[in-house]
Amino acid sequence: MPDVRPFRAVRFARPDAPVTPPPYDVLDAEAAAALRARDPHNIVHLTAEPDEGVAAERLRSWLADGTLVRDETPAVWFLEQEFVGPDGVARRRDGVVASLRVEPYSTGAVLPHERTHAGPLEGRLRLLRATRTQLEPIFLLHEGAPPLARPDGEPDVDVEGTRLWRLEGEEGVTTAFADRQLLIADGHHRYEAAVAFAAEDGADRMMVVLVSTDDPGLEVFPTHRLFAARADIDPPGEPYDTVSAAEAALDREPRDAAAAVFVRRGDARLVRGGRGELDVELVDAFGHDGISYTPDTDEAVRRVEGREVDCAFLLRPLRVADVFARAREGRTLPQKATYFFPKLLSGLLFHPLEP
Repeated sequence: MPDVRPFRAVRFARPDAPVTPPPYDVLDAEAAAALRARDPHNIVHLTAEPDEGVAAERLRSWLADGTLVRDETPAVWFLEQEFVGPDGVARRRDGVVASLRVEPYSTGAVLPHERTHAGPLEGRLRLLRATRTQLEPIFLLHEGAPPLARPDGEPDVDVEGTRLWRLEGEEGVTTAFADRQLLIADGHHRYEAAVAFAAEDGADRMMVVLVSTDDPGLEVFPTHRLFAARADIDPPGEPYDTVSAAEAALDREPRDAAAAVFVRRGDARLVRGGRGELDVELVDAFGHDGISYTPDTDEAVRRVEGREVDCAFLLRPLRVADVFARAREGRTLPQKATYFFPKLLSGLLFHPLEP
């Protein structure tokens, strides 16, 4: 069962927006370059540094000169994120930041839901070897009530809608999570890198944010599929005069069978799959040649009409219960099957690994 504990965090002496970007895997080269230029201590100087040895030396220098400080005693952290989703709705999502002992998936303590790729996994493993520090938390889901309530008083950290309260003496979280399976929402490559590192080094802990599936602010948004140079994709479907009409029909479809809106220039169709199949599995049957992704419906349609891509599939958001069910069956979903928004900020806390 999951081993969740308090930990002695490292953090910026003065955390603020210039040093706390989204996770490394949502930043393209242009965004990372802009963040590097924004502040010499932005966390991308560690997480997106091409030379892992340089990143490790930079981390050591920040610790030595007081840019980073380490807590004297272990603690867990209550996390609150206020945000406006892609649908324009304001929400709040709560979680607990703690230290988790990583284990192979075969133990059943932590479940994956997406497939990983060797390149990103190796990159995260090299960085972990060099820095011996978990630089970013991963995002895990658990069923049942959260173990902690939002504390009273001012937060210890308040950056860009994310607030953290440091809570000492919260060893009770270990008991709270002892009988719960955890599902990776975001961070599959980092988790698998941590498991590989533990096998070769023995340091087997990582920083995680644990969010209840009952949290009212937990939303999964769809990631639409676009295909370039794929004139061969031409699925049968029910035609509609407009994309919006096809989307409305998709919303009315039962959730016990797959469905999606297929968009080609001047053409919108409702495509149906089999019972027990998820929407992302329906589209995955067309392979990955020429594929790209976007969570933005308007962007997907615009790129089709602008002839940047041949076609697009517009999907419904997955339900968390369906993701958990697939994971418990040992079945992983295609890459970018889920889009949990917002992403967790990086650079608020670090988790050093003991020898």
